[in-house]
Amino acid sequence: MAVKENRAFSEMLAVAQSRLAGRSPLEIAEKAHVTFVQEQQAFLFSSLGENIIVHYPSYTIEPQLEEWRYLVILHYLEMADGTPLNQRFITFGELRDGLVRGGGFDRTCEQAMALYFGKKPLENLQAVCTALGAKLENSNADLCAVLPFLPQYPVTWKLWLAEEEDEIDGSGRLFLDGSADHYLSIEDAVTVGTIILDRLQRQYEAMFIG
Repeated sequence: MAVKENRAFSEMLAVAQSRLAGRSPLEIAEKAHVTFVQEQQAFLFSSLGENIIVHYPSYTIEPQLEEWRYLVILHYLEMADGTPLNQRFITFGELRDGLVRGGGFDRTCEQAMALYFGKKPLENLQAVCTALGAKLENSNADLCAVLPFLPQYPVTWKLWLAEEEDEIDGSGRLFLDGSADHYLSIEDAVTVGTIILDRLQRQYEAMFIG
């Protein structure tokens, strides 16, 4: 199974790199809201608290990232069209072609909120978000954090903590900006959501359990 997955990734990576070949790096940088440094021949931006370097024209990335996150970044650079953020929250199910895959992820996300995050101390969750470069915001939720996955692809986490005295489970969701369809496909969007859920859990365990 691992061999098939690696082969699939390698094939998709080659396609993504070929689609970017010959594109103007300055045009890509403008539309994706990243910085292109001529001296380094590289795109620079941050993602979840990490400084990312995408070398041009090879489109190799530093530091070493999970395979599918690497692929999502290249797809973002290819697809970005410069559409401004519109500050309107949408679920993954509301994305173009998102009814099945996006809606399925929304349900998976809700389960994770209830089972893993719903009873965690708020101050710990806030610390996890800060460690991932998130901006905490006031909202009707107990926790509202804007996670900077990519420059024009923020993911907002809203969480309502469990109220044990009233036997109310925790609940929450991840939301995208209404412009998200201009930057990634539904397949990539679900990958982004999955990566973020995993990173939130791993960061929590590293900081407060491990």
